[in-house]
Formats: sequence, structure tokens, C-alpha cells
Amino acid sequence: MKPKVVVIVGPTASGKTSLSIELAKKIDGEIISSDSMQIYKDMDIGTAKVTKEEAQGIKHYLIDFVSPADRYTVSDFKRDAEQAINEILSKGKIPIVVGGTGLYVNSLIYGIEYQDMNFDEEYRNELMKRAENSEELQKLWKEAEKIDPESMKIISKNDKKRIIRVLEIYKATGKTKTEQEILSRKNEVKYNFKVFGISMDREKLYERINRRVDVMMQAGLENEVKNLLKKYNEFPTAMQGLGYKEVVQYFDGILSREEMIEKIKQESRRYAKRQLTWFRRNKEIIWLDSMNDMQKNINTILEEL
Repeated sequence: MKPKVVVIVGPTASGKTSLSIELAKKIDGEIISSDSMQIYKDMDIGTAKVTKEEAQGIKHYLIDFVSPADRYTVSDFKRDAEQAINEILSKGKIPIVVGGTGLYVNSLIYGIEYQDMNFDEEYRNELMKRAENSEELQKLWKEAEKIDPESMKIISKNDKKRIIRVLEIYKATGKTKTEQEILSRKNEVKYNFKVFGISMDREKLYERINRRVDVMMQAGLENEVKNLLKKYNEFPTAMQGLGYKEVVQYFDGILSREEMIEKIKQESRRYAKRQLTWFRRNKEIIWLDSMNDMQKNINTILEEL
């Protein structure tokens, strides 16, 4: 019998962290983050990284362990997450994978492998430079759509990271991202994943996102970005993170402070919408209503387990 692994997904600011910690206390679990930004060191405020107080003694994996100057791939995540799952299981505890990065979650629950990918850094830098221009970004989206129309159905025309990813995969392998996923899904998955999603009224979610951004600003997001710029010479991926690139634009005089704050809120709301679209395509997700009290949702998870 395959060991059970709990997965909790949902949009940003939907309450995944608090639910997962309460669940971990109930079922003797430990938590593996599947957030593509919380992996980075020194990026705490803008990624809403769990604090020591919030963790309440529950061990978390794959948080705060990669330099912002380094590249970290989906394949790296899958390898590290499986290692963490095995470590938790060896203690007789239950692994709980928590996060909103759909690509990370899918690589794990469907066993998707992006193998034999010798990424061309020069090509990637060229794409990133082009993506900085809004007209060029639209051209890149169209190029990606010609290559892989299926993947592009759920990728926003403003989602630089995912547009570039589709083009990179094709150049590195000669296969589309969709083809790679179909081939790798034929592999047997090692664990019995039970996937739960947090559903929330859109207006309520947007209110929570706006409030979270205000809290980040009060907590010192601008100083965090200043310190990052002093400490690290380059940020191949990290500085493209939501909240960070907008602060840099403010420092560069492209945005006023008010415009910067509003842009972070707007882009966070758009990101949440894309996350919901991504996860709703998964028919195996058991949805939890955020309007329920915490205990009711925990009981639903326990019943399913």
C-alpha cells in the first residue's frame, strides 16, 4: 500500500498556512512548502514566509534554503520534496504538502519529470530582456502559443515566468511542455496523494490580499528589498517575484510609492485568479469552503484520510 501524503492548495492569502499547521498538530504531521518563492533566503516579508511563532513547533521543509542568486527548477523541487516526504514518513509522521505553485504541486502528484533539459542561460536571459517590454511580452506569448497551444490556455499574457518556461522547455528538449507532461504521467506515482483545495469568495479573497499587502509594507518590505539588492549581485528568478519587482520599479523611479503598492495588490489579485483557474482544472481536488470554521474543514480532511 502506498503511503498517504496530504496536499493543501489554494490561492495566495486563502489561509493554507494556518489550516496546515492546525492539521499537522492533529495528525502528527510535518509540512513541506510547495511555494516557488518561499524557498529563497532573505525573502521573508514579500513571500509571507511562515514565522517561528506561526509554525507553533511544527517542522517545515523547503523554506529559506536557496540563495536568491541561484536558479531552482521544478525538477529540483520534485527531488527535494520526495526526499522530505521520505524523511517525514521514516519518523512515522504524515507529510503535508502546502502551497500555491501549481507547477510544483503537479510535478509531485502526477510524477511529472522534466528530464534532459540543458537550459541555455543565454537564451533565457534574452527572453527575460524581451519580456521586460510589454509589446515583446505579447509576441513571446504568441510564439509560445504556436508551439504549445494547450499549455497557453491557462497561462496569462502577462505571466512572464510561465511564458518563458514554455519556450525554454521546447528549446531544451524539442518537446512541448504538454508532451513532456503526458509522457511523464505514464510513470507510476510513489505516494497516495490526497489533495484538498481552499475555496474562497472572490471579494473576500481580494480583501484579504489587499490587507496582506498593507501588512507587508508596514513590516518593512522596502527595507527587505534594499538589503537584498546590497547583498546579492543578481537575481535570475527571485527578483521577478511578485512584490519584489514592483518595489525595484519604485526604487528606479518608474512607479510612485502609491502606484507601487496598488500594483502589488493588483498583480496579487491577478495571480490568485490564475491559481484558482489552474487548480480548478484538477478534478481530483476535494474542495474546502473557507467560510466553514477551521475544525469543520479539518474533520473533512480526517474523514477523507
